Amino acid sequence: MNFRELGLNAPILRALTQAGYTEPTPIQRQAIPPALAGRDVLGCAQTGTGKTCAFAAPILQRLDGSRLRPRVIRALILTPTRELAIQIQNSFTAYGRNLPLKSAVIFGGVGQQPQVDAIRAGLDILVATPGRLLDLQGQDLLDLSHIEIFVLDEADRMLDMGFIHDVKRVLKLLPEKKQTMLFSATMPPEVMGLVNGLLHDYVRVAVDPVSSPVEAIEQSLYYVDKANKTRLLAHLMNEKNIPSALVFSRTKHGANRIAGDLVKRGISAAAIHGNKSQTARVQALSDFKAGRIRVLVATDIAARGIDIEDLPCVFNYNLPDVPETYVHRIGRTGRAGKGGVAIAFCQFDEKEELRGVEKLLGKPIPVVEDHPFPMENFDPPMKDKHGKIVNAEDAEARAAAKERRRERDAENKARAEERKQAAKQPAPAPKPAPAPAKEPEEESWTPRLRLDRPLSAGVRQGRLEDTLPAEPSMPAADFYKPNPLDSDVIMDATARLLAPRKSPSGQSRPQPQQRERGERANPKSAREERRQSARDKQREEKRQAAQTKARQEKKSAPAQPDKKQPDRPKQEQKPAEQPRQGQPASRKKRRRRGNRPAGEVRPAGGQKDSTQQQSLMRPYYLSDD
Repeated sequence: MNFRELGLNAPILRALTQAGYTEPTPIQRQAIPPALAGRDVLGCAQTGTGKTCAFAAPILQRLDGSRLRPRVIRALILTPTRELAIQIQNSFTAYGRNLPLKSAVIFGGVGQQPQVDAIRAGLDILVATPGRLLDLQGQDLLDLSHIEIFVLDEADRMLDMGFIHDVKRVLKLLPEKKQTMLFSATMPPEVMGLVNGLLHDYVRVAVDPVSSPVEAIEQSLYYVDKANKTRLLAHLMNEKNIPSALVFSRTKHGANRIAGDLVKRGISAAAIHGNKSQTARVQALSDFKAGRIRVLVATDIAARGIDIEDLPCVFNYNLPDVPETYVHRIGRTGRAGKGGVAIAFCQFDEKEELRGVEKLLGKPIPVVEDHPFPMENFDPPMKDKHGKIVNAEDAEARAAAKERRRERDAENKARAEERKQAAKQPAPAPKPAPAPAKEPEEESWTPRLRLDRPLSAGVRQGRLEDTLPAEPSMPAADFYKPNPLDSDVIMDATARLLAPRKSPSGQSRPQPQQRERGERANPKSAREERRQSARDKQREEKRQAAQTKARQEKKSAPAQPDKKQPDRPKQEQKPAEQPRQGQPASRKKRRRRGNRPAGEVRPAGGQKDSTQQQSLMRPYYLSDD
């Protein structure tokens, strides 16, 4: 049977041929036809059997047959790890290279903005991990209401990693009517409970006995003490001339230690685990696939779903607690029916785990006894207060974690003590500001007077040297021409303009008295000054005329006795007295007439010549003499 007989269209067949696919695997032969028909599928297959193509190819063909504009997310693939998500996205890109469908992958540990931009640009297929998917949906950056196909990959591992609650939250966001495909290597009761609530009228597809290893993998077992495991690993890498190997560690602490010990022995190695950043994990995996490092040390969570072509060897540095995990580990080699080597190390306190693995396999693992580091420690394993065996790797990891915690607590305590001591001490005096840099002193310059022509009268000769600027600033200035804006010139012109003029009688008018020191004089407005000057002149003329007339009347009139005026009743009001001839009107009446004497003629425009005003200032060098 070939892929054409499965019902796949021509663009997908060309892409599979370009990817090197010739014949479908058993899981692909059984899962692709019902998936193309739109039925729910439950796939039970071990890692490396080609199940990614079993659901990716039908999804691409179904979505290509019913395109929508604008693009909306119509297919969602949920995976437990970032590495598996990236691998599935690469598969969709390879299988759909001849189709106008767009796909993207989102996962945590990296910035979300590029992923958000890809979603906003329009997608047909989305591959995601549960955490980042719920995060973006909580921010209203994701719309899952148009999902037509939902795939839950590695369901058993999803439960082992504690994602069951996240999976249930994702299911509530999806439409009730959709096609669902679930793939799992094992079928524990928890997975079966999820299947019963998620799948409807599904097709069960099982390939080989559940969790059975690929027969093409060559397995071997080495009994070795914990302290000699790294030495034995380096010895086998060099003796068997293994080009690259994937080493599984029980703990994150152990993965870092193993990689460091191999580097010390001249074997390039790197570690990936949950505490590593996504960038570091992707870089380490890329270097391993490119052959830049020989050994990649990983924990089970980090290595879940890793697809490495032609991986020759897998080491179980520590045997796992769960027997099915052993099958997942060795499944990284022998992909797609190819051969591979799986080597396991077993220390004395791991024999209980070994029995569980051999029970699952149904046969013992061949033991290699001829090696330079045989087991010598046969002490009984440690047990806790409940009588449970304590794994040495776990105890070492816990001890290392406690030591790091103590170091952090000590550092935090020291910082807190420093802050407390700093708070008690008085604030230090502010440091004096640094003295400004001294500017380089300029060369002294003596002003040279030009005596080839006389000085201008507009410049005060005694202060000429004070008014000359420094030579470098204005070297070409000519200071012997009168400056109309010079302060002395302006002062002289102002003084001459505002000097007091002599009255018609030949006497200069008195200057207004100066107020006491500290008081500010408020000069009258120019209009009031002009009016006052005109009134003073008119009063003076009337006074002189009245005096002349009175003298003449006194000489000509006879003397008469004074007559006493009779008293007037109180209710009689005294008529308003007329001002005597020659006398100015009262201040009240003048104010009522606008402070202008009768007969005064306002100048044209209401302005007077500035020389008729009283001086507003009294220059220190002018006098009344």
